[in-house]
Amino acid sequence: MSLKRVVVTGAGGGIGAALARRFAADGAKVVVNDLNAEAARTVAGEIGGIAVPGDAAREEDVRHLIDTAWSELGGIDLFCSNAGVLSAGDETTPDAQWQRDFGVNVMSHVYVSRALLPRWLDGGEPKRLLITVSAAGLLTLLGSATYSVTKHAALAYAEWLRATYAHRGLIVQALCPQGVRTDMLTRGNDRGSGAASLLAEGALPPEEVADLVAGSLEDGGFLILPHPEVEGYYRLRASDPDRWLGGMNKLQRGFESA
Repeated sequence: MSLKRVVVTGAGGGIGAALARRFAADGAKVVVNDLNAEAARTVAGEIGGIAVPGDAAREEDVRHLIDTAWSELGGIDLFCSNAGVLSAGDETTPDAQWQRDFGVNVMSHVYVSRALLPRWLDGGEPKRLLITVSAAGLLTLLGSATYSVTKHAALAYAEWLRATYAHRGLIVQALCPQGVRTDMLTRGNDRGSGAASLLAEGALPPEEVADLVAGSLEDGGFLILPHPEVEGYYRLRASDPDRWLGGMNKLQRGFESA
């Protein structure tokens, strides 16, 4: 498997930066994208990559990213659609926050596929799209309706892409970690989120997640689960949803009484 031309969004820190560093260490030329231009340039400078700052939730920025990467690299072998946001909220969360979270957590992947698939499909060598979802896309995240809903949508879109285009050379994989030691999780913990505090206890370093991703690309399995226990939770949710929901509500009551 040759992955010499890689693009990573949300690569200014966390999982994205770890992915960029890992693929660069393996010999790939990496294009680093992040909304934070300084962070993107810092990571790119560390790995000898190319920084292309921009907003993954803006289609014109995504098209610019892909056009630039294609021109600089001569093509793209792997696109890591990793940008994401997490905000606390429930049914009262303002529409603007719902729209922002949906834009980053869902539409960013749509924009990537719109721009890339016409170049990729039926192009000979298989092409790979890694979508960073979350265990919340398989389960839920107490304390954040927007994150739970948008990550379920992201997973559904990844499934649809794989089901629709696998025979035309597109390999789609969904990365679904639980807690990872990133600024996103730290901010949730600082806000006193019970769910974030619980996730922090078993949080993995982003470098460990990146290593697992690198090892999982070869077999091409759809779900990449850095936390093995998530598979058991997912099976329980599917086989006995009432029991699973009862357990989640018990956990919620515990957070409220703490």
